[in-house]
Order: sequence, then structure tokens, then C-alpha cells
Amino acid sequence: STDHRRASRPWQWLQRVAAHLVLGIGGLFFVIPLIFMVSTSLKATRQIAQFPPQLIPDPVIWLNYPDVFLYAPMHRYFFNTMIIVIPAIIGAVLTSSLAAYAFARLRAPGKNVIFMILLSTMMLPSAVTLVPTYILFAKLGWVGGFKPLVVPALTGSAFFVFLMRQFFLTIPRELEDAALMDGCSRFRIYFSIILPLAKPVLATVTIFAFMGSWNEFFRPLIYLGNQDQYTLSLGLRVFVEAHRAEWGMMMAASTMMVMPVILIFFLAQQHFVQGITLTGIKG
Repeated sequence: STDHRRASRPWQWLQRVAAHLVLGIGGLFFVIPLIFMVSTSLKATRQIAQFPPQLIPDPVIWLNYPDVFLYAPMHRYFFNTMIIVIPAIIGAVLTSSLAAYAFARLRAPGKNVIFMILLSTMMLPSAVTLVPTYILFAKLGWVGGFKPLVVPALTGSAFFVFLMRQFFLTIPRELEDAALMDGCSRFRIYFSIILPLAKPVLATVTIFAFMGSWNEFFRPLIYLGNQDQYTLSLGLRVFVEAHRAEWGMMMAASTMMVMPVILIFFLAQQHFVQGITLTGIKG
């Protein structure tokens, strides 16, 4: 048995090296466009046209970034985007977690049936519900403003409810039973016990909600009325159409659009991976 373990160690080491090599090459394919975008954002037009391309700009042109604000109201686009992002995060963290706690812990007749109906809504393509929801919001007089993008986000998401329910099922029920014996209410248990233990899955749904609302393009295009209400994704598209020849400014605007998502992911990377891993342990 000892000889067998010794013989298998080189093979395990080779497998680990091969796996890291494949992952490294795959990651390189994803990083190269990002590096090219940042590099181009720091170049003048004559440097961008050079062949072979120069990866490290010389000299570095920082003016592309402030020039973006001269030709486009990026601060307004950012403010409009946050009007959509903040309710989406609140709906993901608060509303969805309340529903997930009810499905995971509370006893009620027909709970599983309701949960299956909730999950079935994830199977509907967004194109199927696009026209009915647009007609509904038009009847309410919400088209042309932020309400169609804010109000539904505050109600949570079936996907987030599913993720958090799966995570809540992994939390030992003994903690909850002891709190109930001490006289804690369900809301006190939810806020004082469940949420502090659910940081990984909360980080996961926060990142998903932020990325989804930050990069949202189609629904703002349909519901927002004028350019003063445009989000960053729509504003970036308008900017690209108006400044096709200015590659440096276009890449600078794209870098400013992408960087917040990358920073948030890296800051919450540990909790994100842990949350994704643990949500499938118990069903």
C-alpha cells in the first residue's frame, strides 16, 4: 500500500501540473483582450496604428480618460446606472433571502409546490415575457422612466432564491432550535443567525446582481425615454457610435465600464467561490 502511494504521487503531480497549465492557457485567452483594451486606452492614435502593435505604451497618454468626460456625460450615466444597481442588490440580498429562508426553514402546506412554481419561472425565456411586461408597464404609465427597471428588481429573483435556499439548508437546524427555545422570533433568527452565517452566498448573489444590472443593455434601451436617463451601457454605445475613429477614448470609456466589475469580483472572490461551492451540497 505504501509502495502504491509512492508510485501514484508522480502521476498526481503530473495531473495537477497539467490542470494548472490548461487553466493558465484558458485564463490567458480571457486576459489578453483586457490587456489590449487597457493598453490601447493609454495610446495616441498614431501609436494604435503601429504594426506590430506595441503592448506597453510609450509614451503613456493619460488624457484619453479625462477626454471621455468632455465628450460624454459619464457622471450622469454612472448616476443613472446606480439607480438601477442599488435596488437590484437590495432585492437580491434582502427580498430573495427572506423568501429563501421561508422555503428552507418554515413549515407550510404547499411550500414545495410553490417553490417548484417559482423555479419554473426560470425556464421562461426573457423574449417570451418581453411584450406582456412592456404592455403592463405601458398601461401603468411607467414606460419612459426607471420604474420598470427598479420595481421588479426590488422583488428579488427566482435564481437568487434558489441559491440562498440551498445554502440555508446547509446551516445546522440546531442553531435555530436553540434560538427558538431562548425566545427568539423568526425575524431575529434570520437577522442575527442566518445572515451572518450566509456571507458567502450573500457575496455571490451581490456579485451576480451587480453584474447583471451594471451590464444591462436591452431593458434600459426599451424602457428609458431619452439620453439624460441612459445608463453606462447605453451611454457607451452612443459614445462609440459618435467617436468611431477615436480608439483611445473608446478603449478608455470601455475600461472605466469594466473595471468596477473586476474590482468587486476580486474583492469578494473568496466568498464568491465558497458560496457557489456550498449551494449545491444539500437539496
